[in-house]
Order: sequence, then structure tokens, then C-alpha cells
Amino acid sequence: MCRANTLTERSGSQSHFIALCRLLGLKPPLEEDPRGEWFTFEKGAKKTGGGDGWADVWRRHCFAWEYKG
Repeated sequence: MCRANTLTERSGSQSHFIALCRLLGLKPPLEEDPRGEWFTFEKGAKKTGGGDGWADVWRRHCFAWEYKG
């Protein structure tokens, strides 16, 4: 049974990503890189089509992940 999700996109996405890391046996961003220099939530990023944007989760040289609410 599904329950209504009342979290904001930011809260929901970070909770989901942390749970995904735990499921895969990986450390989430705040444990892996406490200073947020190479693995972090909410990172300014260049869009592939041009312009600036934000990645909900970012890991240098690996990925920029965007959730949609």
C-alpha cells in the first residue's frame, strides 16, 4: 500500500538517496565527503544544453543526479 508523501522534493530526494546508498552498501555524501568537495547534495552545475542549474546529488567525475517532485 502506498502512503501519500508530504515531504518536499529536497527532503524526499535526500532521504531516498541516503536509503539507496545504504541498500547498496555505500556511504552517503555526508559520510563519504563531509566537506562536500567531491560528493554532495545541492551542487551548482552546468546544464548539458547550456546555462546553469542545480544537481540534487553530485559526485565529481561520476554523476549529477536530478530528482523531480
